Amino acid sequence: MLDSILESLQVVALPTKTDFRSITNREVALFQGEFGWGEFSPFVEYAPKECVPWLVSGVESAFLPAPKTKLSFIRVNATLPAVNGRQRVAEVLSWFPGCDTIKIKVGVNLQEDLARISDARSCRPEAKIRLDVNGSWSVDEAIQSLRAIYENIGEMEYVEQPCATLEELKALKSKVGIPIKIAGDEIVRKSADPLGIDLNGAVEVLILKVAPLGGISRALKIAKLHALPTVVSSALESAVGIAYGLKLAATFSGQTYSAGLATGQLLAGDVANLQLEGGQIKVESVSPSLDALNKYAVSSDRLSWWRERVRHTWDAGAREWIESEGWL
Repeated sequence: MLDSILESLQVVALPTKTDFRSITNREVALFQGEFGWGEFSPFVEYAPKECVPWLVSGVESAFLPAPKTKLSFIRVNATLPAVNGRQRVAEVLSWFPGCDTIKIKVGVNLQEDLARISDARSCRPEAKIRLDVNGSWSVDEAIQSLRAIYENIGEMEYVEQPCATLEELKALKSKVGIPIKIAGDEIVRKSADPLGIDLNGAVEVLILKVAPLGGISRALKIAKLHALPTVVSSALESAVGIAYGLKLAATFSGQTYSAGLATGQLLAGDVANLQLEGGQIKVESVSPSLDALNKYAVSSDRLSWWRERVRHTWDAGAREWIESEGWL
């Protein structure tokens, strides 16, 4: 299987429309298997061990039949990075036609956060607001910030990963004193044992990202174990990875919350087209176009770097995981 992955490996650098996680070009490795395309796109700073579930997810996508889906379209949220100024906020939100939920990146500067949320609400007054902090607040900072946002902006759908650790999330939940739900992202996907972590008293909404969790089958096990409302979200993948996330979202019988799977709108170029219409994206398999693969192809040095990364990730645990699932 490793030889098959390396033989078909294509690597592209997709430009972004805005600085997102300090990224202006998103490097993505793609490979083809019996059942379509898989994506391997851990962020470049990740060590091989952290990359393992990303490769396993790509293998599942390319070499195994897709699970049965129950939904044909997935409702998605707009994603607002940490941009400033009403004009810029309005521009970014215009990339997400029909989305009635806005996920807003916050956590660096409270006054800028308040202005960004206020601008988003003025641009789309009826939209639900959810916040994403990426674990950057202490408990005291989270209490202060969330109370200030609630007093100035009003109710929010939920706040995603306001603090980094399980203990901090439990302390925040007991002390915050305002009606807001806490969603867990990094606390699960960066855990050494996502199937063993106890989220009781800390998290009320579960964020599922298909690649960092190791694919659809693993994500579904995690969802079943924790038995919480779920939001399927992305890790800024290409259309190939997003399409696989859409299939995960479509395995559920309905949507309580909009999925965070429209991040392709933040890219200035992609390998395939997943059309966002009326706040929804169709669930379908996609293949990268030859033109896009050629247009966004990385240098031979970067391709070699990604080939070695695949090999190191395979040896760091991907092969063992895949063998344990009986996929080899």
